[in-house]
Amino acid sequence: MRRQPYNEIWETIGLDSRETKLRAGLSRFLDSHWRPGAEASELVHVPGGASRETWRFKARTDGEDRGMILRIDPETSLIDTDRRTEYRAMEAAFKSGLPVPEALYLVEDLRWLDRPFSISAEVPGCQTSAEAFPPQHLGKIGQQKWTLLGQIAALDPIALGLGDVMPATSVGTCAMEQLDYWANVIDEDSLHPYPVAQAAIRWLRRHPPPPAQKLALVHGDFRSGNFLYLPDGEIRAILDWEMAHMGDPLEDLAWSLDPLWSWVTPGLAGRLLPHKEAVRHWEAGSGITLDIEAFRWWQVFAALKGLGIWISSSEDFHFGGSQTPILALAGWLMTDRHQQILVDYLSPSSPHRYLRDVK
Repeated sequence: MRRQPYNEIWETIGLDSRETKLRAGLSRFLDSHWRPGAEASELVHVPGGASRETWRFKARTDGEDRGMILRIDPETSLIDTDRRTEYRAMEAAFKSGLPVPEALYLVEDLRWLDRPFSISAEVPGCQTSAEAFPPQHLGKIGQQKWTLLGQIAALDPIALGLGDVMPATSVGTCAMEQLDYWANVIDEDSLHPYPVAQAAIRWLRRHPPPPAQKLALVHGDFRSGNFLYLPDGEIRAILDWEMAHMGDPLEDLAWSLDPLWSWVTPGLAGRLLPHKEAVRHWEAGSGITLDIEAFRWWQVFAALKGLGIWISSSEDFHFGGSQTPILALAGWLMTDRHQQILVDYLSPSSPHRYLRDVK
């Protein structure tokens, strides 16, 4: 018998029933683990995202009312991620002083919500949308964004205790290990041939980058839209650590500067700053001087990685693992865009309209 995806269940029993069951399970958990008599209330489903089902709620007792965020495993996901790695990366970054939501609970016992979940502290009063960046604060947000990314790169993942939850790697092997991973995703999930992806994989294998300057904590999806900011432009929390791993810090930088995140404003990295300014802030935060030749390899890799994610989302939507609209949109529009970017990067006759000066 086919297992019914969550979206179909919601249509059958209604969102109110889903909310009621979550509230009851969360209340039981909070009573047991947070405060006796605690209850979960004001549950609000947070739309968007495709790797975790997210809810905002209030944890209430007579003496305390605290905002929290629930992240629960979905029936299926745009990318395969490990909740324990995500949680531990957030916890380590928070303890290092970076603006990250405080990780409160990681729960893999199914008796509470029938699925594994995590709970973090809510960071109130913030916005995530890149479309809503206040124009007068673009420079302020951009400076913080790439300085923070540099500060992540400056962390030592082994010293943070992440070696027991993240695959071991080295400065000399991390690049090709990541390439192997995403090449495998593309091979396994492609619904039809993707010659642009295969050409990019061949190019990346033939032109390996030099060893990383250091082994760093890589966020994996650091981009505009994945951090919380206040109306005055202050960044309050870095979100979405699902793809965190150890590797070359240039991987995060290349992903953050990928042309996809500035499609409507190609001259502004992440819709915020000229690319050279973004790199200067990253260098200041990380203490690393950008190796431009190594960075070119990671630029191509970032576009291939993005293409792999969109190919995977197409496969998931096609076979009915999820009918979430974001998967269909990503599988159609974003696949096309990242193929355009790769062709522009690699074709000898390309005008290279997507390559920007970063030094």
